[in-house]
Amino acid sequence: MPKGQPDEIAIIGQGYVGLPLAMSAVKAGWKVYGVDLDLGKIEKLRQGVSPVEDIQGSEIKSALERDLYEPTADFERISQAKVIAICVPTPLDDSLKPDLSMLRSAATSIAPYLAKGTLLVSESTSFPGTLRNVIIPIIMEHQENKSKDLKFACAPERVNPGDKVWNQGNTPRLVGGIDSDSLESAVGFYQQICDSVVSVSSPEVAEAAKLLENTFRLVNIALVDELTQACSAADLSVYEVIAAANTKPYGFMAFYPGVGIGGHCIPVDHSYLTSWADSNGVSLDLTKSASRVSRNMPSYVAQRALSLVAGITNPKILILGVSYKPGVADVRETPASELKLALEDLGAQVVWHDPLVANWEGTSSVDLNVDYDVAILATNQPGMQLNLLRNDRKPLLDCTNSKIMGKKVFNL
Repeated sequence: MPKGQPDEIAIIGQGYVGLPLAMSAVKAGWKVYGVDLDLGKIEKLRQGVSPVEDIQGSEIKSALERDLYEPTADFERISQAKVIAICVPTPLDDSLKPDLSMLRSAATSIAPYLAKGTLLVSESTSFPGTLRNVIIPIIMEHQENKSKDLKFACAPERVNPGDKVWNQGNTPRLVGGIDSDSLESAVGFYQQICDSVVSVSSPEVAEAAKLLENTFRLVNIALVDELTQACSAADLSVYEVIAAANTKPYGFMAFYPGVGIGGHCIPVDHSYLTSWADSNGVSLDLTKSASRVSRNMPSYVAQRALSLVAGITNPKILILGVSYKPGVADVRETPASELKLALEDLGAQVVWHDPLVANWEGTSSVDLNVDYDVAILATNQPGMQLNLLRNDRKPLLDCTNSKIMGKKVFNL
Protein backbone atom coordinates (compact mmCIF):
# COMPACT_ATOMS: atom_id res chain seq x y z
CA MET A 1 0.00 0.00 0.00
CA PRO A 2 1.32 3.49 -0.85
CA LYS A 3 2.73 5.31 2.19
CA GLY A 4 2.02 8.90 3.28
CA GLN A 5 0.30 10.87 0.57
CA PRO A 6 -1.50 8.32 -1.62
CA ASP A 7 -0.12 7.64 -5.06
CA GLU A 8 -2.49 8.56 -7.85
CA ILE A 9 -4.04 6.41 -10.56
CA ALA A 10 -6.27 7.51 -13.41
CA ILE A 11 -8.79 5.01 -14.75
CA ILE A 12 -10.26 5.82 -18.15
CA GLY A 13 -13.83 4.52 -18.29
CA GLN A 14 -16.08 4.16 -15.25
CA GLY A 15 -18.37 1.34 -16.26
CA TYR A 16 -18.50 -2.38 -15.52
CA VAL A 17 -14.69 -2.65 -15.70
CA GLY A 18 -13.31 0.72 -14.67
CA LEU A 19 -15.47 1.39 -11.62
CA PRO A 20 -14.70 -1.92 -9.84
CA LEU A 21 -11.01 -1.32 -10.57
CA ALA A 22 -11.33 2.18 -9.13
CA MET A 23 -12.87 0.95 -5.89
CA SER A 24 -10.25 -1.80 -5.57
CA ALA A 25 -7.50 0.80 -5.96
CA VAL A 26 -9.16 2.98 -3.32
CA LYS A 27 -9.18 0.02 -0.93
CA ALA A 28 -5.46 -0.38 -1.57
CA GLY A 29 -4.86 3.24 -0.57
CA TRP A 30 -4.61 4.95 -3.96
CA LYS A 31 -6.14 8.27 -4.95
CA VAL A 32 -8.24 7.53 -8.02
CA TYR A 33 -9.27 9.83 -10.85
CA GLY A 34 -12.22 8.13 -12.54
CA VAL A 35 -12.35 9.59 -16.04
CA ASP A 36 -15.42 9.21 -18.24
CA LEU A 37 -16.85 11.37 -21.02
CA ASP A 38 -20.44 10.55 -20.03
CA LEU A 39 -21.29 13.70 -18.07
CA GLY A 40 -24.50 12.19 -16.73
CA LYS A 41 -22.55 9.25 -15.30
CA ILE A 42 -19.95 11.58 -13.79
CA GLU A 43 -22.64 13.61 -12.04
CA LYS A 44 -24.23 10.47 -10.59
CA LEU A 45 -20.84 9.21 -9.39
CA ARG A 46 -20.20 12.55 -7.69
CA GLN A 47 -23.47 12.00 -5.84
CA GLY A 48 -22.43 8.51 -4.82
CA VAL A 49 -24.78 6.73 -7.22
CA SER A 50 -23.36 3.59 -8.80
CA PRO A 51 -24.08 2.83 -12.47
CA VAL A 52 -23.20 -0.87 -12.04
CA GLU A 53 -24.69 -3.57 -9.83
CA ASP A 54 -21.40 -4.87 -8.43
CA ILE A 55 -20.49 -1.58 -6.71
CA GLN A 56 -22.65 -0.16 -3.93
CA GLY A 57 -23.33 3.55 -3.70
CA SER A 58 -22.10 3.51 -0.10
CA GLU A 59 -18.68 2.39 -1.31
CA ILE A 60 -18.46 5.31 -3.73
CA LYS A 61 -19.65 7.78 -1.08
CA SER A 62 -17.00 6.56 1.35
CA ALA A 63 -14.28 7.02 -1.27
CA LEU A 64 -15.56 10.51 -2.07
CA GLU A 65 -15.69 11.53 1.58
CA ARG A 66 -12.09 10.40 2.11
CA ASP A 67 -11.01 12.30 -1.00
CA LEU A 68 -9.70 9.10 -2.56
CA TYR A 69 -12.01 9.14 -5.57
CA GLU A 70 -12.63 11.96 -8.02
CA PRO A 71 -14.98 11.35 -10.95
CA THR A 72 -14.12 13.70 -13.80
CA ALA A 73 -14.41 14.26 -17.53
CA ASP A 74 -11.23 16.38 -17.54
CA PHE A 75 -8.22 14.47 -18.88
CA GLU A 76 -5.89 17.13 -17.54
CA ARG A 77 -6.55 15.72 -14.05
CA ILE A 78 -4.47 12.64 -14.90
CA SER A 79 -1.19 14.55 -15.22
CA GLN A 80 0.10 13.50 -11.77
CA ALA A 81 -0.95 9.87 -12.00
CA LYS A 82 1.73 7.21 -11.65
CA VAL A 83 -0.53 4.64 -13.26
CA ILE A 84 -3.13 5.06 -15.98
CA ALA A 85 -5.49 2.20 -16.82
CA ILE A 86 -7.58 2.19 -19.99
CA CYS A 87 -10.92 0.45 -19.37
CA VAL A 88 -13.05 1.50 -22.33
CA PRO A 89 -15.34 -0.76 -24.40
CA THR A 90 -14.06 -2.47 -27.53
CA PRO A 91 -17.29 -3.38 -29.35
CA LEU A 92 -18.04 -4.52 -32.89
CA ASP A 93 -19.12 -2.23 -35.70
CA ASP A 94 -22.24 -2.69 -37.83
CA SER A 95 -20.36 -5.26 -39.93
CA LEU A 96 -19.45 -7.28 -36.80
CA LYS A 97 -15.80 -6.25 -37.16
CA PRO A 98 -13.58 -4.98 -34.29
CA ASP A 99 -14.20 -1.34 -33.43
CA LEU A 100 -11.26 0.29 -31.63
CA SER A 101 -12.56 3.85 -31.95
CA MET A 102 -13.08 4.36 -28.21
CA LEU A 103 -9.71 2.82 -27.41
CA ARG A 104 -7.96 5.05 -29.97
CA SER A 105 -9.80 8.09 -28.63
CA ALA A 106 -8.77 7.29 -25.05
CA ALA A 107 -5.12 6.89 -26.04
CA THR A 108 -5.20 10.16 -27.97
CA SER A 109 -6.80 12.02 -25.06
CA ILE A 110 -4.36 10.85 -22.39
CA ALA A 111 -1.16 11.22 -24.42
CA PRO A 112 -0.53 14.95 -23.75
CA TYR A 113 -0.87 14.51 -19.98
CA LEU A 114 1.42 11.56 -19.32
CA ALA A 115 4.06 12.35 -16.71
CA LYS A 116 7.60 10.98 -16.86
CA GLY A 117 7.79 7.36 -15.78
CA THR A 118 4.03 6.78 -15.96
CA LEU A 119 2.80 3.20 -16.31
CA LEU A 120 0.04 2.88 -18.90
CA VAL A 121 -1.99 -0.34 -18.69
CA SER A 122 -4.61 -1.46 -21.16
CA GLU A 123 -7.39 -3.56 -19.60
CA SER A 124 -9.61 -3.31 -22.67
CA THR A 125 -10.08 -6.57 -24.55
CA SER A 126 -8.58 -6.59 -28.03
CA PHE A 127 -6.56 -8.65 -30.49
CA PRO A 128 -2.85 -9.44 -29.99
CA GLY A 129 -0.68 -6.48 -30.91
CA THR A 130 -3.16 -3.79 -29.88
CA LEU A 131 -0.97 -2.38 -27.12
CA ARG A 132 2.22 -2.48 -29.15
CA ASN A 133 0.90 -1.55 -32.58
CA VAL A 134 -2.10 0.67 -31.84
CA ILE A 135 -1.94 2.28 -28.39
CA ILE A 136 1.80 2.94 -28.10
CA PRO A 137 2.12 4.58 -31.56
CA ILE A 138 -0.81 6.88 -30.73
CA ILE A 139 0.82 7.84 -27.43
CA MET A 140 4.16 8.50 -29.10
CA GLU A 141 2.53 10.63 -31.79
CA HIS A 142 0.50 12.82 -29.43
CA GLN A 143 2.66 13.20 -26.32
CA GLU A 144 4.24 16.62 -25.83
CA ASN A 145 7.59 15.40 -24.55
CA LYS A 146 8.97 12.51 -26.60
CA SER A 147 11.39 11.25 -23.91
CA LYS A 148 9.27 10.53 -20.86
CA ASP A 149 10.50 7.01 -20.09
CA LEU A 150 6.99 5.61 -20.20
CA LYS A 151 6.04 2.06 -19.27
CA PHE A 152 3.40 -0.01 -21.05
CA ALA A 153 1.59 -3.20 -20.06
CA CYS A 154 -1.52 -5.20 -20.84
CA ALA A 155 -3.69 -6.71 -18.07
CA PRO A 156 -6.99 -7.77 -19.69
CA GLU A 157 -10.03 -7.38 -17.47
CA ARG A 158 -11.75 -10.49 -16.14
CA VAL A 159 -14.90 -8.88 -14.76
CA ASN A 160 -17.97 -11.10 -14.48
CA PRO A 161 -20.89 -8.78 -13.59
CA GLY A 162 -23.20 -10.13 -10.93
CA ASP A 163 -20.79 -12.86 -9.78
CA LYS A 164 -21.00 -13.27 -6.01
CA VAL A 165 -17.90 -15.50 -5.82
CA TRP A 166 -15.27 -14.23 -8.23
CA ASN A 167 -14.26 -10.59 -8.11
CA GLN A 168 -11.40 -8.16 -8.71
CA GLY A 169 -9.49 -9.47 -5.72
CA ASN A 170 -9.65 -13.25 -6.01
CA THR A 171 -9.62 -13.64 -9.80
CA PRO A 172 -6.05 -14.25 -11.05
CA ARG A 173 -4.79 -11.41 -13.21
CA LEU A 174 -2.67 -11.84 -16.35
CA VAL A 175 -0.02 -9.17 -16.93
CA GLY A 176 2.30 -8.71 -19.88
CA GLY A 177 4.72 -5.79 -20.32
CA ILE A 178 6.65 -4.51 -23.33
CA ASP A 179 9.87 -4.78 -21.31
CA SER A 180 11.07 -5.94 -17.90
CA ASP A 181 10.61 -2.52 -16.24
CA SER A 182 7.04 -2.25 -17.51
CA LEU A 183 6.23 -5.77 -16.36
CA GLU A 184 7.72 -5.19 -12.92
CA SER A 185 5.75 -1.99 -12.42
CA ALA A 186 2.49 -3.52 -13.62
CA VAL A 187 2.89 -6.62 -11.46
CA GLY A 188 3.69 -4.38 -8.50
CA PHE A 189 0.48 -2.44 -8.98
CA TYR A 190 -1.83 -5.41 -9.48
CA GLN A 191 -0.37 -7.25 -6.52
CA GLN A 192 -1.91 -4.53 -4.38
CA ILE A 193 -5.43 -5.32 -5.58
CA CYS A 194 -5.30 -8.98 -6.70
CA ASP A 195 -4.50 -12.10 -4.71
CA SER A 196 -2.78 -13.71 -7.69
CA VAL A 197 -0.89 -11.99 -10.50
CA VAL A 198 0.36 -14.13 -13.39
CA SER A 199 3.22 -12.74 -15.48
CA VAL A 200 3.36 -13.70 -19.16
CA SER A 201 6.16 -13.12 -21.64
CA SER A 202 4.49 -10.35 -23.66
CA PRO A 203 1.37 -8.20 -23.98
CA GLU A 204 0.43 -10.27 -27.02
CA VAL A 205 0.19 -13.44 -24.91
CA ALA A 206 -2.11 -11.69 -22.42
CA GLU A 207 -4.26 -10.27 -25.22
CA ALA A 208 -4.57 -13.65 -26.97
CA ALA A 209 -5.31 -15.48 -23.70
CA LYS A 210 -8.27 -13.20 -22.98
CA LEU A 211 -9.75 -13.89 -26.41
CA LEU A 212 -9.21 -17.63 -25.98
CA GLU A 213 -11.03 -17.64 -22.63
CA ASN A 214 -14.27 -16.34 -24.09
CA THR A 215 -13.98 -18.05 -27.47
CA PHE A 216 -13.68 -21.35 -25.58
CA ARG A 217 -17.05 -20.60 -23.98
CA LEU A 218 -18.62 -19.61 -27.30
CA VAL A 219 -17.59 -22.85 -29.01
CA ASN A 220 -18.86 -25.06 -26.19
CA ILE A 221 -22.14 -23.17 -25.88
CA ALA A 222 -22.65 -23.54 -29.64
CA LEU A 223 -22.05 -27.29 -29.32
CA VAL A 224 -24.81 -27.71 -26.72
CA ASP A 225 -27.09 -25.37 -28.69
CA GLU A 226 -26.84 -27.74 -31.66
CA LEU A 227 -27.22 -30.77 -29.40
CA THR A 228 -30.35 -29.19 -27.92
CA GLN A 229 -31.98 -29.04 -31.33
CA ALA A 230 -31.06 -32.65 -32.10
CA CYS A 231 -32.32 -33.87 -28.73
CA SER A 232 -35.58 -31.98 -29.10
CA ALA A 233 -36.18 -33.54 -32.51
CA ALA A 234 -35.60 -36.99 -30.96
CA ASP A 235 -37.73 -36.24 -27.87
CA LEU A 236 -34.74 -36.42 -25.52
CA SER A 237 -33.96 -34.07 -22.64
CA VAL A 238 -30.70 -32.30 -23.43
CA TYR A 239 -30.36 -31.48 -19.73
CA GLU A 240 -30.49 -35.16 -18.79
CA VAL A 241 -27.92 -35.92 -21.48
CA ILE A 242 -25.58 -33.23 -20.15
CA ALA A 243 -26.07 -34.41 -16.57
CA ALA A 244 -25.26 -37.96 -17.60
CA ALA A 245 -22.10 -36.88 -19.43
CA ASN A 246 -21.10 -34.78 -16.44
CA THR A 247 -20.78 -37.91 -14.28
CA LYS A 248 -17.46 -38.53 -16.03
CA PRO A 249 -14.85 -37.21 -13.57
CA TYR A 250 -12.37 -36.08 -16.24
CA GLY A 251 -12.32 -34.75 -19.79
CA PHE A 252 -15.79 -33.17 -19.72
CA MET A 253 -17.05 -29.72 -18.74
CA ALA A 254 -20.76 -29.01 -18.64
CA PHE A 255 -22.19 -26.16 -20.70
CA TYR A 256 -25.90 -25.45 -21.08
CA PRO A 257 -28.16 -24.10 -23.83
CA GLY A 258 -30.12 -20.88 -23.70
CA VAL A 259 -31.78 -18.25 -25.86
CA GLY A 260 -28.34 -17.21 -27.15
CA ILE A 261 -25.09 -15.54 -26.18
CA GLY A 262 -25.10 -12.09 -24.61
CA GLY A 263 -23.07 -9.41 -22.86
CA HIS A 264 -19.98 -7.60 -23.99
CA CYS A 265 -17.60 -10.60 -23.99
CA ILE A 266 -18.82 -13.86 -25.53
CA PRO A 267 -20.67 -12.31 -28.52
CA VAL A 268 -17.75 -9.99 -29.23
CA ASP A 269 -14.36 -11.43 -28.33
CA HIS A 270 -14.32 -14.25 -30.87
CA SER A 271 -14.63 -11.68 -33.67
CA TYR A 272 -11.43 -10.03 -32.46
CA LEU A 273 -9.76 -13.43 -32.49
CA THR A 274 -10.96 -14.42 -35.98
CA SER A 275 -10.14 -10.98 -37.37
CA TRP A 276 -6.60 -11.23 -36.00
CA ALA A 277 -6.19 -14.76 -37.37
CA ASP A 278 -7.52 -13.67 -40.79
CA SER A 279 -4.92 -10.88 -40.86
CA ASN A 280 -2.28 -13.56 -40.36
CA GLY A 281 -3.64 -15.73 -43.18
CA VAL A 282 -5.43 -18.27 -40.99
CA SER A 283 -9.20 -18.87 -40.97
CA LEU A 284 -10.63 -20.07 -37.65
CA ASP A 285 -13.47 -22.01 -39.25
CA LEU A 286 -14.65 -23.74 -36.07
CA THR A 287 -14.96 -20.43 -34.26
CA LYS A 288 -16.80 -18.82 -37.17
CA SER A 289 -19.21 -21.75 -37.34
CA ALA A 290 -19.84 -21.56 -33.60
CA SER A 291 -20.66 -17.88 -33.97
CA ARG A 292 -23.25 -18.64 -36.66
CA VAL A 293 -24.85 -21.38 -34.55
CA SER A 294 -25.09 -19.11 -31.51
CA ARG A 295 -26.51 -16.19 -33.46
CA ASN A 296 -29.21 -18.45 -34.93
CA MET A 297 -30.33 -19.75 -31.54
CA PRO A 298 -32.88 -16.94 -30.87
CA SER A 299 -34.60 -17.81 -34.15
CA TYR A 300 -34.78 -21.48 -33.13
CA VAL A 301 -36.24 -20.53 -29.73
CA ALA A 302 -38.84 -18.34 -31.43
CA GLN A 303 -39.93 -21.21 -33.66
CA ARG A 304 -40.09 -23.61 -30.70
CA ALA A 305 -42.26 -21.18 -28.75
CA LEU A 306 -44.67 -20.56 -31.62
CA SER A 307 -44.99 -24.30 -32.21
CA LEU A 308 -46.65 -24.49 -28.78
CA VAL A 309 -49.51 -22.27 -30.03
CA ALA A 310 -49.58 -23.33 -33.66
CA GLY A 311 -53.34 -22.80 -33.97
CA ILE A 312 -53.30 -19.13 -32.94
CA THR A 313 -52.83 -16.36 -35.50
CA ASN A 314 -50.59 -13.50 -34.38
CA PRO A 315 -50.07 -14.92 -30.87
CA LYS A 316 -49.04 -12.71 -27.98
CA ILE A 317 -45.68 -13.74 -26.54
CA LEU A 318 -44.44 -12.83 -23.07
CA ILE A 319 -40.63 -12.79 -22.79
CA LEU A 320 -39.52 -13.25 -19.19
CA GLY A 321 -36.14 -11.62 -18.49
CA VAL A 322 -34.47 -9.45 -21.14
CA SER A 323 -31.04 -8.77 -19.63
CA TYR A 324 -28.24 -10.95 -20.94
CA LYS A 325 -27.77 -12.80 -17.63
CA PRO A 326 -29.49 -13.14 -14.24
CA GLY A 327 -28.83 -10.59 -11.52
CA VAL A 328 -27.96 -7.63 -13.74
CA ALA A 329 -29.90 -4.98 -15.65
CA ASP A 330 -27.40 -4.98 -18.51
CA VAL A 331 -29.07 -5.43 -21.90
CA ARG A 332 -25.91 -4.99 -24.01
CA GLU A 333 -25.83 -7.63 -26.73
CA THR A 334 -28.75 -9.41 -25.05
CA PRO A 335 -30.08 -12.34 -27.11
CA ALA A 336 -33.57 -11.22 -26.12
CA SER A 337 -33.30 -8.54 -28.82
CA GLU A 338 -32.85 -11.11 -31.58
CA LEU A 339 -35.54 -13.30 -30.00
CA LYS A 340 -38.01 -10.42 -30.05
CA LEU A 341 -37.16 -9.62 -33.66
CA ALA A 342 -37.51 -13.27 -34.72
CA LEU A 343 -40.90 -13.54 -33.02
CA GLU A 344 -42.17 -10.36 -34.65
CA ASP A 345 -40.91 -11.51 -38.06
CA LEU A 346 -43.02 -14.65 -37.58
CA GLY A 347 -46.12 -12.55 -36.89
CA ALA A 348 -46.19 -12.57 -33.09
CA GLN A 349 -46.94 -9.69 -30.74
CA VAL A 350 -44.26 -9.36 -28.06
CA VAL A 351 -44.43 -8.01 -24.51
CA TRP A 352 -41.85 -8.55 -21.79
CA HIS A 353 -41.27 -8.58 -18.05
CA ASP A 354 -38.03 -8.02 -16.15
CA PRO A 355 -37.90 -6.83 -12.52
CA LEU A 356 -34.43 -5.29 -13.04
CA VAL A 357 -35.07 -3.56 -16.37
CA ALA A 358 -37.62 -0.76 -16.51
CA ASN A 359 -37.33 0.22 -20.18
CA TRP A 360 -35.96 -1.66 -23.16
CA GLU A 361 -36.06 -0.92 -26.88
CA GLY A 362 -38.61 1.83 -26.40
CA THR A 363 -41.06 -0.22 -24.34
CA SER A 364 -41.68 -0.85 -20.64
CA SER A 365 -41.83 -3.99 -18.55
CA VAL A 366 -45.36 -5.38 -18.12
CA ASP A 367 -46.92 -7.01 -15.07
CA LEU A 368 -47.07 -10.79 -14.90
CA ASN A 369 -50.86 -10.72 -14.92
CA VAL A 370 -50.79 -9.54 -18.55
CA ASP A 371 -52.72 -11.61 -21.07
CA TYR A 372 -50.51 -13.79 -23.29
CA ASP A 373 -50.62 -16.97 -25.34
CA VAL A 374 -47.16 -18.38 -24.57
CA ALA A 375 -44.34 -17.28 -22.28
CA ILE A 376 -40.61 -17.71 -22.86
CA LEU A 377 -38.34 -17.74 -19.82
CA ALA A 378 -35.20 -16.23 -21.35
CA THR A 379 -33.44 -15.01 -18.17
CA ASN A 380 -34.56 -16.12 -14.72
CA GLN A 381 -34.04 -12.90 -12.82
CA PRO A 382 -33.95 -12.83 -9.02
CA GLY A 383 -37.22 -11.48 -7.71
CA MET A 384 -39.21 -12.66 -10.70
CA GLN A 385 -42.47 -14.06 -9.31
CA LEU A 386 -42.91 -16.93 -11.73
CA ASN A 387 -45.50 -18.50 -9.41
CA LEU A 388 -47.94 -15.90 -10.73
CA LEU A 389 -47.88 -17.44 -14.19
CA ARG A 390 -50.68 -19.70 -15.39
CA ASN A 391 -48.48 -22.68 -16.24
CA ASP A 392 -51.36 -25.14 -16.13
CA ARG A 393 -53.28 -23.27 -18.82
CA LYS A 394 -50.73 -21.26 -20.85
CA PRO A 395 -47.54 -22.78 -22.32
CA LEU A 396 -44.16 -21.74 -20.90
CA LEU A 397 -40.94 -22.49 -22.78
CA ASP A 398 -38.20 -22.60 -20.15
CA CYS A 399 -34.80 -21.77 -21.69
CA THR A 400 -33.02 -21.76 -18.30
CA ASN A 401 -33.68 -25.24 -16.88
CA SER A 402 -35.26 -23.64 -13.82
CA LYS A 403 -37.39 -26.74 -13.09
CA ILE A 404 -40.65 -24.80 -12.98
CA MET A 405 -43.75 -26.79 -12.14
CA GLY A 406 -46.79 -26.81 -14.41
CA LYS A 407 -48.63 -29.03 -16.87
CA LYS A 408 -47.69 -26.78 -19.78
CA VAL A 409 -44.02 -26.12 -18.98
CA PHE A 410 -41.63 -27.17 -21.73
CA ASN A 411 -37.82 -27.17 -21.67
CA LEU A 412 -35.56 -26.41 -24.61
